[in-house]
Amino acid sequence: MTSDGSSSSPRGPLGDGPAVSASPPGVRSLFREVLAALTGGSHDYTSERLNRAIFLLAIPMVLEMVMESIFAVVDIFWVSHLGSDAVAVVGITESMMAIIYAVAMGLSMAGTAVVARRIGEKDPDGAARAAVQVIGLGVVLSLVLGLIGGVLAPHLLAAMGASPEAIAKGGSFTRVMLGGNITVFLIFLINAVFRGAGDAAIAMRTLWLANILNIALGPCFIFGWGPFPELGVAGAAVATSVGRGIGVLYQLTCLIRRSGQLTVRRRHLRFEPQVLGSVVRIAVTGVGQMLIGTTSWVGMTRLMAPFGSMALAGYAVAMRLVMFAILPAWGLSNAAATLVGQNLGAKHPARAEQAVWTAARYNFYFLGGVGILFVVLAGPIVRLFPGEPGMHEFGATALRIIGLGFPLYAYGLVLSSAFNGAGDTRTPTLMNFFCFWVWEIPLAWALARPLGLGPKGVIIAIAVAFSTLAVMSVVVFRRGAWKTQRV
Repeated sequence: MTSDGSSSSPRGPLGDGPAVSASPPGVRSLFREVLAALTGGSHDYTSERLNRAIFLLAIPMVLEMVMESIFAVVDIFWVSHLGSDAVAVVGITESMMAIIYAVAMGLSMAGTAVVARRIGEKDPDGAARAAVQVIGLGVVLSLVLGLIGGVLAPHLLAAMGASPEAIAKGGSFTRVMLGGNITVFLIFLINAVFRGAGDAAIAMRTLWLANILNIALGPCFIFGWGPFPELGVAGAAVATSVGRGIGVLYQLTCLIRRSGQLTVRRRHLRFEPQVLGSVVRIAVTGVGQMLIGTTSWVGMTRLMAPFGSMALAGYAVAMRLVMFAILPAWGLSNAAATLVGQNLGAKHPARAEQAVWTAARYNFYFLGGVGILFVVLAGPIVRLFPGEPGMHEFGATALRIIGLGFPLYAYGLVLSSAFNGAGDTRTPTLMNFFCFWVWEIPLAWALARPLGLGPKGVIIAIAVAFSTLAVMSVVVFRRGAWKTQRV
């Protein structure tokens, strides 16, 4: 019998349920599996057939990330109608928001790792207690960062090299994005908790709800369509905050009212120093890991800024397109993290390792194909965005260079997530420090300045650093120390 009580023989292509005699059986069985993945439900990922477990987790996680990546591209599309200064401010603000994302994602790693481990140990009460501590810590940190960012927004833009014209045009965008970062924290953290519990469908629905609202409201607030005020570039930030805020309300409703792998009750809403200590121990190096990686983007943007708004705008468009491709790949990576955490909790380390290599192989197929498209069609893709010829030319060059490394990035993404899912955030933190600070930034400066490659040198350094990280991750992962990590 399968987990839903259906007969287990003969089996469909994913090993679940009987094959349907009417034609074609494989298509109908696949449709049932997709429907099961999208609707969610309780599954035991420590005993479920491995390919099916990856499928059930990855489908909603990939679709979750697809919507996030679509929003990133649509957002920059509308803002690009306001000129290169507006696009440059968005690019610089995103590099500063990367610090917010880093802290939120570092906490999210702890949330996923601890919740997944408790679920694997068949301790849903412990998972709920850990979830509350993670969310509470995120709220406190977001309020502190929001106050600092909201007050200092124009000064931060100036320090990042933005021109006075760009600051005048887009300073309010930066203030809203930094000041309203609590929605970023909560949507990241609660989704991470759901993923750790194996409730990937809820995380998917949250981002679809939030980002559909973002996409619909963005041009309304930017251009003043209908009854909405015309806010210019700041309208993009307002739409983002409203959309994410409604997504958070949906998450909280699911977290409190539903009955599933993880439900928070009134008895869980208390401060628990011991549980919080376990979360913080993982989160500290997780935050450090993400800060190292994402603040390197701040450094790269700062190296790019002296080459002018054209280079910055082309860089911003190329990076949004890269994120459009990589975010779905993170969906597969998140599936691997959940499977690692739950299977280590159930004392199945060999199954955890097998899940990682399987997910990495699927990721290689996906990102390798996207990389080929970027290399071949970079020019036409970048020209879909309004802008000057100089922006298009540099954006296409950046897209081609980074696309060449996509097959390697595929393995690096999954293996880094596997370390984090095991609660071993220290190992990828050390690798990130070497690849992005000791290696990438000095290389970018050397290529751009002494060797005379200009902004192209910065892009080459990005591709080299991420490829180096992927190779290092494979070598260290094979050693297997992550299997003994305590959470």
